[in-house]
Amino acid sequence: MPDTNLPSRMTGHGEVIDTQAPIGDEVKTTTCYMCACRCGIKVHLKDGRVRYIEGNPDHPVNRGVLCGKGSAGIMTQYAPARLRAPLKRVGPRGSGEFAEISWAEAMEIATGWLGHVRRTDPKRLAFFTGRDQSQSLTGFWAAQFGTPNFAAHGGFCSVNMAAGGLYTIGGSFWEFGEPDWDLAKYFVMFGVAEDHDSNPIKIGLGKLKARGAKFVSVNPVRTGYSAIADEWVGIRPGTDGLFIMALMHELLRTDRVDLPFLVRYTNATWLVVRNPGGADDGLFARDADGKPLAWDRVAGAPRDAATAEMQPAIVGDYTLPDGRKAVPVFQLMAERYLGAEYAPEAVAERCGIDAARIRRIANEIADIAFKQTITLDVAWTDALGRRHDKMVGRPIAFHAMRGISAHSNGFHTCRALHLLQMLLGAVDTPGSWRYKSPFPRPIPPGPGPAGKTTAPNTPIAGNLLAFPHGPDDLLVDDAGTPLRIDKAFSWEAPLGLHGMMHTVIGNAGAEDPYSIDTLFMFMANMAWNSAMNPLEIIRILTEQKADGEYRIPHVIYADAYFSETVPYADLILPDTTYLERWDAISLLDRPIGNAHGPGDSIRQPVIKPDRDVRPFQDVLIELGARLGLPAFTKEDGTPKFKDYPDYIVNHQRMPGIGPLAGWRGEDGTKKGVGEPNKDQLQRYIENGCFWKHHLTPEQSYFKHANRAYLDEAKAMGLMGAANQIVMQIWSEPLQKFRLAAQGHGAKQPPAHLRKRVETYCDPLPIWYAPLEQAGHDTTPYPLSAVTQRPMAMYHSWGSMNAWLRQIHGANRLYMARSTATAQGIAQDDWVWVESRNGRVKGQVTLMEGVNPDTVWTWNAIGKRSGAWQLSEDSPESAKGFLLNHVISEWLPAQEGFRGANADPVTGQAAWYDLRVSVTKCAPEEAAITAPHPATLKAPPNMPAVPLIIREPGR
Repeated sequence: MPDTNLPSRMTGHGEVIDTQAPIGDEVKTTTCYMCACRCGIKVHLKDGRVRYIEGNPDHPVNRGVLCGKGSAGIMTQYAPARLRAPLKRVGPRGSGEFAEISWAEAMEIATGWLGHVRRTDPKRLAFFTGRDQSQSLTGFWAAQFGTPNFAAHGGFCSVNMAAGGLYTIGGSFWEFGEPDWDLAKYFVMFGVAEDHDSNPIKIGLGKLKARGAKFVSVNPVRTGYSAIADEWVGIRPGTDGLFIMALMHELLRTDRVDLPFLVRYTNATWLVVRNPGGADDGLFARDADGKPLAWDRVAGAPRDAATAEMQPAIVGDYTLPDGRKAVPVFQLMAERYLGAEYAPEAVAERCGIDAARIRRIANEIADIAFKQTITLDVAWTDALGRRHDKMVGRPIAFHAMRGISAHSNGFHTCRALHLLQMLLGAVDTPGSWRYKSPFPRPIPPGPGPAGKTTAPNTPIAGNLLAFPHGPDDLLVDDAGTPLRIDKAFSWEAPLGLHGMMHTVIGNAGAEDPYSIDTLFMFMANMAWNSAMNPLEIIRILTEQKADGEYRIPHVIYADAYFSETVPYADLILPDTTYLERWDAISLLDRPIGNAHGPGDSIRQPVIKPDRDVRPFQDVLIELGARLGLPAFTKEDGTPKFKDYPDYIVNHQRMPGIGPLAGWRGEDGTKKGVGEPNKDQLQRYIENGCFWKHHLTPEQSYFKHANRAYLDEAKAMGLMGAANQIVMQIWSEPLQKFRLAAQGHGAKQPPAHLRKRVETYCDPLPIWYAPLEQAGHDTTPYPLSAVTQRPMAMYHSWGSMNAWLRQIHGANRLYMARSTATAQGIAQDDWVWVESRNGRVKGQVTLMEGVNPDTVWTWNAIGKRSGAWQLSEDSPESAKGFLLNHVISEWLPAQEGFRGANADPVTGQAAWYDLRVSVTKCAPEEAAITAPHPATLKAPPNMPAVPLIIREPGR
């Protein structure tokens, strides 16, 4: 809190504030938690209370820069919405009637419910977490429990982005990669929310603008980053893939592609079998050792595609020694994207972008890539032993996030963008997009997902969220029925890498594919802004069967704050704030590495809780010991770890590999791999709560094929083998799913899903109209509707923060002025926003910077009355609203199929496929948003709702 009693002195010019006066009596470093940026911070304390938060200038993520969210963390710490003690429901669900209980009783209740499930049928536990940063622990705990039903929030956020990248280039945008801010000359950003990675992006954009690089933003809405772009492309939502493919069409048509890059680093030369109707059609031709083949133009015969001295063909029809026909991947790609349907004229109207503009952008990109090449005088050796005396790069950088991901065609759009990068030779080269360590990873990395079988009191060996290589890795029974409650890794979502949290409660309510006993959630506000249809979720959570038992018998919820979900749980386990606990931002999960090298960090408790709360990680570890989970107990049955810090230091996922990579080994001299070090956490604290390893210049680029980098990555445990990672234009795993749908192989999809799998598991990126829109008549709903996250919030994490609420106390529906005027809608009018699923009421603001066929609003600003310890008439609940109320979590009804409103490949929630109409409210309907559920009752012993929040004692 700023100190209004700073020392001052009087001069002839008036009062002068002493800006160097100490703010407090102690400063501690830790890691911010106000978004997923994970910046380093310095927390100033006085008398054991937080007085000020600033950026840590030594930290590799933010270098001292701190956004408003980070600085406002003090008001998150002292928010009146903090839960104060464990709670047991004593009234009907939703009534808000709770009794405070002791931790001993809370743990007994949780152990009893969970123990019964584990002894009888472990999969009847559904354990799902929100946007936390301890997934390596929570996922491991679920596997030890024996349930396959675990995931975090990625399935309704960005799994299309992750899967699209990991199955194509071995990395992805945002957390897995970043633009080369120092050398890029042309930067194209697709649909990046303003709250994501904000400090590094702001720093990077500052560098780009200072150097005069061109910044192009492709986004239906011009706010935030887009507002400072040199060119804004106001595309229609869901058509980004068409735009990207039109750019590819132009590059191929004009023969401006980086063929040497494609030949050396992608599977462009690999031979694909052409055998229509056969079980091997579309698979790679391989030698006796299983190595992919390319056609050697000199020898006139197929050879191992990884032969360094070969001159491979990229086009042509070839006959293999066994008589089969095959063609190179490049030819298949060129045949598709040179098709007339991807020409700029063919896509212009649907995208809302003139054909001439598409051609001009393609030409600008090509000119920068091939006429302004960057050359660094850095010698390096590739994975095949070829020595290069320089590093040559195409200075075209791309960045993308949820805007292209949150559509039911988003997986293929993300893949298409990576193909565009490959055509330009713009993957981890100077001036292009770069991998963040510990990426790249093999394609696909590791084994498939675990959980095909479950048994009482038996852990599941392996990772619950992993990477299918083909149909044999799916989690389905012999009839093709999903084995997971969310249906991830089934024929409905074969590459559901992050799970499908948005379907869990709906599927459990319908007992499809089975019922569950206990829903265990952490930081997942599924009764409000995290649900695609909040009122439907509330209905399911409160639904009772004929015998009076709830449809989901037990709901355990862990959170630090009184959210809209708290009243719908049976047992509340109150968490600490991020300033009161230990955390590991781990290489096993979502680390802080960047293009310059791997890194990780910790949070340390900088203050002590003043409530009866416990860190959720500590609670989970204790529950693991109470339940007898093998990894959490010793041979004599006693707890293996006393708390989470003990786990961080001493847990080993594999020999020598634990949650933290820095200062390993007994003497702390090892990195990545080494024995546990009892002083490890202290070493992190002494270093500002982070560890960073810096790559040498020789290792810095071409990491997918750089021998020096790959060897060190293997030595540090970042990957299992130091082999070149060949980028995949043609995806063989997808073709295997397609072949299964065509009737080949031992594991095939049910009849009603065959056409779906065959269509959407295309080995080359395709574009199709969003499923939700194609499934019903959109004529009555002429407008696309999307949400964006404001820079001052992250998801809904700022709900309880008094400072951030003043920036976004309520939200508006933003419309293009021309569109509104044509409908007789004026500034500040109240309107109904209606979809096939319902309607919501809010107030309008008119603007120019939005696609004329699109309306939008800020995400998660609208609150339910009474939640978050806000007053009943707070602007968030009186005027704030959620578009979620008009989104459906299910596609329009189809015969024999109840499908999620999601991407058919990955299962990602299709938040941005919504189509709506907007009509002006009658005068008597204005003044308050709708729907407007009843005010929630606060848990017992919460502080009174304050009118003014200030530092206690001031």
